[in-house]
Amino acid sequence: MEKDKGLLLVLSGPSGVGKGTVCKALREKMPELIYSVSATTRSARVGEEEGVNYFFKGRDEFQRMIEQDELLEWAEYVGNYYGTPRRFVADTLASGKDVILEIEVQGALQVKEKFPEGVFLFLAPPDLSELESRIVGRGSESEETIKSRMEMARTEIELMDKYDYVVVNDYIDTACDKIKAIIAAEHLKKDRQIHKYRKWILKEV
Repeated sequence: MEKDKGLLLVLSGPSGVGKGTVCKALREKMPELIYSVSATTRSARVGEEEGVNYFFKGRDEFQRMIEQDELLEWAEYVGNYYGTPRRFVADTLASGKDVILEIEVQGALQVKEKFPEGVFLFLAPPDLSELESRIVGRGSESEETIKSRMEMARTEIELMDKYDYVVVNDYIDTACDKIKAIIAAEHLKKDRQIHKYRKWILKEV
């Protein structure tokens, strides 16, 4: 039978919920999971590698990628562009490998418009007071910034119903185990399996 096409897993949630930490821990548990490499117009920092940390692009090239719809999502942040190249994701999925994209909520909704067959995971805090404690615990946010982030978090949590799954990040290992179970279940969905058997049966006829 033919190889399964990979899954695009889109992990997002409010700032401070621990997306990066969970994504890193999940990749350690599942080294076969491919991290989606973003494109950016900012300069490479010491130790960063092309195609590993980012795809480094000039502003004109990035603008061309936007105009030719080569990005699943993009945004401008602190004077530089960041985005998810469609081709990298498509080629990796076609090879049968799963791809994980760790992204903010608005970016995830952009991806859903262009790639609705993705698996969208909302990483949620146990409660808002815990989320605030995590943001405060960073020690790098002003009181005004914390207030702004909490207001945004409430708005983003209201968008939870746009996702396929909600995973509460109470304990990192538990959250990772839940995501692993979701990935396994998604691969077993009948719509992903039945077309392979139909093609196999038709070949035998």
